[in-house]
Amino acid sequence: MNSYELHYPLVMDDNTKNMMANAYGALLQEKERGVTGYYNLPEDSLLLVEELQKEHPFDDFDRIAVIGIGGSSLGTKALHSFLGPKKKHLPIYFLENPDPVELRQTFEKLDKERTLFLVISKSGTTIETISIFKAAIEHFSLEVESNRHIAVITDVDSPLHKFAEEFGLKSFAIPKNVGGRFSVLSAVGIVPLTLAGFDTPKLLQGAKGMIEGFFALKEEHILQKAAFIAQNWPTYRMNVLFSYANELEDFNKWYVQLWGESLGKKDRYGKNVGPTPIGHIGPVDQHSFLQLIMEGPRDKTVSFLCIEDFEETLAIPNLSLPYLEKTDFVNGATFGRLVDEECKATMSSVRSQKIPIDHIVVPKFCEEGIGELIAYYELLTSATGAMLGIHTYNQPGVELGKKILKERFTK
Repeated sequence: MNSYELHYPLVMDDNTKNMMANAYGALLQEKERGVTGYYNLPEDSLLLVEELQKEHPFDDFDRIAVIGIGGSSLGTKALHSFLGPKKKHLPIYFLENPDPVELRQTFEKLDKERTLFLVISKSGTTIETISIFKAAIEHFSLEVESNRHIAVITDVDSPLHKFAEEFGLKSFAIPKNVGGRFSVLSAVGIVPLTLAGFDTPKLLQGAKGMIEGFFALKEEHILQKAAFIAQNWPTYRMNVLFSYANELEDFNKWYVQLWGESLGKKDRYGKNVGPTPIGHIGPVDQHSFLQLIMEGPRDKTVSFLCIEDFEETLAIPNLSLPYLEKTDFVNGATFGRLVDEECKATMSSVRSQKIPIDHIVVPKFCEEGIGELIAYYELLTSATGAMLGIHTYNQPGVELGKKILKERFTK
């Protein structure tokens, strides 16, 4: 189980308690009325895992290419990056960005006969995804008709689903009431990760525990954090996530999309709201962004995300080098301890400046811990949205750019 510590100057008066109670009630209604379905994914997706493990539909492949962007790939990539270095699994390649140089390089790494192409788009018409899919068909001379190399993950009755039906391709459904950025624990993430050999039942169990704990009123820290963010907007206009492991870099990107696309909205009064999400990797970014936090504008809250045990014994050698003796105080320590102590030292220094912080610790690189963390951030996003008085699950600001793009190609 992960640990969560809040160091926010939250005043627990009647107004705050009412705000928290109302937000909890709003999320409970969302769950019971099916407004959004991510609350049920830990149980629903377990059935999908059992189906895949029973049928073994893609045993002929030893690598997976995920063709998707945004919510159709970021969460899966975050989990793959976090778990991958510690687990034996089939390689997963992500075809997200229509950058022609990267696409060409990734295509060259793939063997047609050994690759399963998973095309993922909730709407079924995502322009980047479908364009990359077309490029893959041409590059690998894929015969779409009943092609065993291709499967799709999309909404039922979407254009992509109809395409799959037309050509007899295997299709996995995304629940209608689960938005893309909340969909990582649906078929979007569970299918590729299960096929690659990750222990997805444990991943789902970790998420289930957090969601059940929240609705059993055992995770009040989520409501407290959301209340502080909502009450102190716009004084604190940014939330900085400092993650102390390179394996969390893609998790940071997932968090930025989840937070930004969900909370950057107009509220019921037409006012633009939403704290800006910023993702950084410590200790690396301590040498850049930390100075701005410490002595720049006091408009940021900071979340520190750490790994308790890297399960690595690599240590700093007991070497004393001429002129470099000032660095000898860390000699003999493991690099894992160095990272952990840097996290604690930075956190202490930021607290000393009376900057609001919170501290999240994941025990190790395990499915349960990252599954719980995924659910934690989804619940925090929903609770914050409820307190800000916005529609958390739409993204009208994104649609305008798509409309203009189409006009530029068709006029």
